[in-house]
Amino acid sequence: MAASTEELTVRPVDGPSEYPALVEIWRSAVRATHDFLDDADFERIEAALSPVYFPAVTLVVAEREGRSIGFAGVSEGILEMLFVMNETRGEGVGSALLAEAIAHHGVTRVDANEQNVGARDFYLARGFRVVARSPLDGDGRPYPILHLQIQEPVSPTVDGHTRRHEH
Repeated sequence: MAASTEELTVRPVDGPSEYPALVEIWRSAVRATHDFLDDADFERIEAALSPVYFPAVTLVVAEREGRSIGFAGVSEGILEMLFVMNETRGEGVGSALLAEAIAHHGVTRVDANEQNVGARDFYLARGFRVVARSPLDGDGRPYPILHLQIQEPVSPTVDGHTRRHEH
């Protein structure tokens, strides 16, 4: 049985001392969802997480029973990163992080690797739509990027289906 989201806490990251745990989450998530990423690019990105990417964003972490199991990074209304430990995927961790990013950090946009169909579907199911596509990633590598923008926030209901927020 999947763990309940009621047990989940989302809080700000308390500085660089938490970066090693975030790198572990990133590694678990990317190995499970980015099979298109070659090893050299994986290693290059991982090496830049703590010194470059993490300090450039506002980070929040999702914890269950004191264990960090997901995180999100936001900058200027853009969700720059959202990663969940592979063994906890499908338990509402990503949804909780996204909800926090939208509600408290003004997120309206996100970019996702086109080859990461799970991420694309995740964002589409939560009210985002594809507004543009880039054939190369931000580093000029051949990993096409989908640019998504929120249309109307969607929240899960008790029965697991989603409903649109009414305005």
